[in-house]
Amino acid sequence: MTRNLKRSLLTMTVTLAVSWAVGTSSCAAPSTEGKPAATGHAGTATPDRKGGHYKIHDWWPEMLDLRILYQNNPKSNPMGEGFNYAPEFSKLDLKAVKKDIEKVLTTSQDWWPADWGHYGGLMIRLAWHSAGTYRISDGRGGSASGAIRFPPLSSWPDNANLDKARRLLWPIKKKYGRSLSWADLMILAGNVAFESMGFKTFGFGGGREDVYEPDDFYWGSETEWLGDKRFEGKEMVDKTVGSTQMGLIYVNP
Repeated sequence: MTRNLKRSLLTMTVTLAVSWAVGTSSCAAPSTEGKPAATGHAGTATPDRKGGHYKIHDWWPEMLDLRILYQNNPKSNPMGEGFNYAPEFSKLDLKAVKKDIEKVLTTSQDWWPADWGHYGGLMIRLAWHSAGTYRISDGRGGSASGAIRFPPLSSWPDNANLDKARRLLWPIKKKYGRSLSWADLMILAGNVAFESMGFKTFGFGGGREDVYEPDDFYWGSETEWLGDKRFEGKEMVDKTVGSTQMGLIYVNP
């Protein structure tokens, strides 16, 4: 290989490397100059490029983005594309499931002791908070998908210690597997808690399908937990938000 040819190849390689570096830097996150940074529970948030809204990767900028691993649809559903939850749920012996849940409610664990020997209050709170994010403005949130398992809901101050409630229910979920979604299990546990303490319910309607990644939508423009900037300059909060403060479950305008 001649010296001139080697020099040409070296020049071409350097040029390509510089071009790649410039192209990569142009894909960086949009500038947030002039916009406040948000101090979250697990990091610092920068506004989303659309309207200054804060989303999941804004609150947790160092969270690994694993979407590349789910490039074949359905993205992250471990059940597979052909899975149909309704017929799976119909196979359940609901009386047996409720009996198993009631046993969990009355079996206190050393790592998280039950109040007066009964987890009823904790499970009612889990069901309530799972449903409490529903908003009528667009029909999103609520108990329909079990989204409380994921951030930001899982780390909201208002949902503190509900991870323990889900851990208590894990043996039930493990036993019934794909026939009982987390979304249904959390609500059913609340129902059983009421019934086991003497309250007569209207029954239970199942069929809630789980999601396996958080729904990245607008929860408010605040830059800190329990912030209430949504009230500034107006008497009522935005209809798309509904709750009085960032991190509360009351999202039902």
